[in-house]
Amino acid sequence: MLRFTFRRLLQIIPVLWIIITATFFMIRFVPGGPFTAEKAVTPEILRNLEAHYGLNKPLHQQYFDYMGSLMRGDLGPSFKYPNRTVNEIIGDKLPTSLELGFISLAVALTIGITLGTLAAVKRNSWLDYVCSSTAMIGICVPTFVLGPLLVLTFAIRFQWLNASGWYGPSDRILPCLTLGCVYAAYIARLTRGGMLEVLNQDYIRTARAKGASEARVVFKHALRGGLLPVVSFLGPGIAGILTGSFVIETIFQIPGLGREFVNSAFNRDYTLVLGTVILYASLIVILNLVVDVVQIWLNPKLKFE
Repeated sequence: MLRFTFRRLLQIIPVLWIIITATFFMIRFVPGGPFTAEKAVTPEILRNLEAHYGLNKPLHQQYFDYMGSLMRGDLGPSFKYPNRTVNEIIGDKLPTSLELGFISLAVALTIGITLGTLAAVKRNSWLDYVCSSTAMIGICVPTFVLGPLLVLTFAIRFQWLNASGWYGPSDRILPCLTLGCVYAAYIARLTRGGMLEVLNQDYIRTARAKGASEARVVFKHALRGGLLPVVSFLGPGIAGILTGSFVIETIFQIPGLGREFVNSAFNRDYTLVLGTVILYASLIVILNLVVDVVQIWLNPKLKFE
């Protein structure tokens, strides 16, 4: 396993280099600049600003300077917040986004695995139809539609929860439910399919013939193999939850990193865009590695190849 993990970590290096390079040149080729959106300034002030941030250098020199700073762990200063660095902004906003992501993931796994397991155990019953229909509705309704509907119902109509903000525990309910329900639908479908395949295996029939209770058959014998499709989905699923937080943080006015990323794209804040892209790309590739290891642990037939 150590050799497998080390080899995968080495593969991450060229992947991140390609992502950083592509992002660096893409945002530079976009029309406009970090100072064009502000109130018009004189050419002299504009030249001084560009010289201060090194934007007056040739593009390839700017690239090599940025890569050199990145090797030292310095993501550079923010163009929108002159007195703050990108490292400080990420350190301040990242905990909120991680909290949103992990709670949403817990909601998705809890709802999805429960619905999928019930649908598989009660196959072709009314419970199966209800769970499958609920999952299909969740797949069809995107977060930018579900979020306002929940706000309209629980915040405006019944006034049980706040429509925006990130202050108390109750403020976590609507955004985490919005983000988690969409992925709970996919997990429910995958859990149902995986459980149905496992429940037809010979060792399940043997366990039942030996007198094992239905709960023991489902939770001890079937669930481990039935969750393999879910574990495979968790790699792109977690990536979707992390990137989906951009929309959720904007809808619910959550002071997270996703909202800063959206604002930095509009403001042409080159260094903040690059910093968030590097962070999210690193998290995604590392989480994919963790998912691969867990998948092999659940299915011993797979090898570290």
